[in-house]
Amino acid sequence: MTALSELEWFKSSYSGGSGTECVECAYSADGTLIRDSKRAEGPVVRVRAGAWRAFVGSLARNPAG
Repeated sequence: MTALSELEWFKSSYSGGSGTECVECAYSADGTLIRDSKRAEGPVVRVRAGAWRAFVGSLARNPAG
């Protein structure tokens, strides 16, 4: 497995950009990793690829606001 520090982490284009972003994500070979952007060394949630696609798809079908 690739070290977490070697992954390309990104924040949502909807993030404020003022340091208040809540989460950032990185793609791995088997899915997506999610972490608190203010605690890069903290815990990471791993989501399998199919579950991530379903999650993102549901957001696209039901946008907030």
